[in-house]
Amino acid sequence: MSIRYTNKGDKATKTGFGEGLLEAGRRNAKVVAIGADITTSVGVNLFAEAFPARFFSLGIAEQNCVGVAAGMALEGKIPVFSTYGVFAALRAADQIRVSVCYNNLHVIIGGAHAGVSVGPDGATHQALEDIAIMRSLPNITVLSPCDATQTKLALLFAIDRIPGPVYLRFGREAMPDFTDEDQVLLPGKAQFLQEGNDLTIMAAGHLVWESLQAATILRNRGVSARVLNFHTIKPIDEKAIVEAARETGAIVTAEEHQVTGGLGGAVSEVIVRNCPVPMEFIGMNDRFGESGRPAELMAKYGMKAEAIVQSCLKVLIRK
Repeated sequence: MSIRYTNKGDKATKTGFGEGLLEAGRRNAKVVAIGADITTSVGVNLFAEAFPARFFSLGIAEQNCVGVAAGMALEGKIPVFSTYGVFAALRAADQIRVSVCYNNLHVIIGGAHAGVSVGPDGATHQALEDIAIMRSLPNITVLSPCDATQTKLALLFAIDRIPGPVYLRFGREAMPDFTDEDQVLLPGKAQFLQEGNDLTIMAAGHLVWESLQAATILRNRGVSARVLNFHTIKPIDEKAIVEAARETGAIVTAEEHQVTGGLGGAVSEVIVRNCPVPMEFIGMNDRFGESGRPAELMAKYGMKAEAIVQSCLKVLIRK
């Protein structure tokens, strides 16, 4: 069965994060937000304007922000700290590991500016290694929602239902927003978007939409592609991965992240233990990005629908 998904209009996932945080603040007075001098850039300005007494800007001091968040969590607050993913996941990795994960604290960390679609900010600000680092830490849940609406839903679920630490990854540029507002988000369970028998495309983040477009192109070429949205990288949905491997016999992973250690790595770890099948990987291949227009960068680094199509055709030959 093929399902046609409609873009409700391009919208930045950071906007969904901001809307989710604002709604969480209205629901629960224990929610507090911590920023690092880039409040608007990561979508936290809505919360800061509505609840100024519950917003704390600590300057460009990401490691201190994590330490403060840990202390607030120990005192019964629900802290949400957000900055660019490269600074949250890399610069503050030690504090996240020891202060937050080791103590299994309910701290939500928003990693903004994920992937090359950040565009002109360039390599220093394009988070491409954050999933690999965060998913290697014990106790933490790693989320990579596909669009603005799902980012909002993911943040609300993380605040309300996930007791331990959470890393939630999102982007800056406006991208297709196609998730229903009333969707029931189930972290840890892959979202089945489209049926297919010839192969499975497993995608995360912005590349979920590109994967749906790729599946349409493939269908017009006589290839039936299953599409799964892995909005949760950790814990990974092992059941969905194994079923896809057994039923379709070939897998392509697609992510706006280094191929090493990201969604592709998480999926291949499950595949090699349970049901080895041919795989191909869409993502950044061991290099840094550069400055440019988001769409052009995604095309250059092989993260658009046509590149996914080519990887699918390649894996079918191996199958």
